[in-house]
Amino acid sequence: MFKLVRCLGIAAVSLATFASSPTFAAGRNDFKVCWTIYAGWMPWGEAKTQGIVSKWAKKYGINVDVVQLNDYVESINQYTAGKFDGCAMTNMDALTIPASGGVDSTALIVSDYSNGNDGVLMKGKGKQIADLKGQQVNLVQFSVSHYLLARALESAHMSERDLKVVNTSDADISGAFATPTVHNAVTWNPMLADLKSQPNVSEVFDSSKIPGEIMDMMVVNTKTLQQNPALGKALTGAWFEMIALMHTDSAASTSALTAMAKASGTDLANFKGQLSTTALFYSPQAALDFVTSPDMPKIMTRVAKFSFDHGLLGQDAKSADAVGMAFDKGVVVGNRNNVKLRFDPSYVAMAAAGKL
Repeated sequence: MFKLVRCLGIAAVSLATFASSPTFAAGRNDFKVCWTIYAGWMPWGEAKTQGIVSKWAKKYGINVDVVQLNDYVESINQYTAGKFDGCAMTNMDALTIPASGGVDSTALIVSDYSNGNDGVLMKGKGKQIADLKGQQVNLVQFSVSHYLLARALESAHMSERDLKVVNTSDADISGAFATPTVHNAVTWNPMLADLKSQPNVSEVFDSSKIPGEIMDMMVVNTKTLQQNPALGKALTGAWFEMIALMHTDSAASTSALTAMAKASGTDLANFKGQLSTTALFYSPQAALDFVTSPDMPKIMTRVAKFSFDHGLLGQDAKSADAVGMAFDKGVVVGNRNNVKLRFDPSYVAMAAAGKL
């Protein structure tokens, strides 16, 4: 199976809201992080399989268990509830679930962004976003697909008031699009690739038009990271060793990619296709340049506005600034007295400088 839902479910938001912030003792030796199936996160599973994670954990005198879960939203819920020290999730989900739920979280590694992995599809005569006016659009509500649609509509000087969103689960989106009554859909790979290859289907907008806005990250509990910097060093070192291996032209790279493809339920060619629309940062410096860009606060401000407009920052949120977000060079957007999401580049900077 592929990544199940890149979603901001209402149930998940509710759980996060009522979850207590976990407390962790300093000086721990054992840690757990979780991930779910998605092209950009498959390296975590392979890094565990190859012993790369355990090698880096041993270097810093700790144990790190990298656990695959089958449900994406549930993985974030478990992280938010304190069952895991870290979790792979999107930038929007990090804001709307743990951060909005009061769990101070740090984006340890921004590993990639969607660069065509998400798209808007139309059947028949529709060839541009303006053709969606007055129509129904099927998508996973409150997901990155919903966000992508909102951004697509903005590009055409339209809004969601110009159409009707029909909530459709990721498991049902392909089947729905195959019916004669569904003409428009927004989804992500691998469903996107399958649907847009069908006759008489046009992709009228995709995430490459909003580069950097849909990010994939390894998020860790801020208090745990502050008290146990060895965890940040081990995870960062393991990640970039695995990514570097993937990027080499070698038998070892092909073997690793083949294993990741199989683990995600596809073949090597299809998996490489998914990676081609995933802007993975193959070097620590590339990841560092991205996370320290002055565009980061602007992007997350836009994401916060979408989240607030759709009621995803919690019932008590009075504005899109309800949750504070911290960035490089001390930049904070939102409520400075309620900073709950931090884009901390320090560990990636260590990797870029060869100091891990």
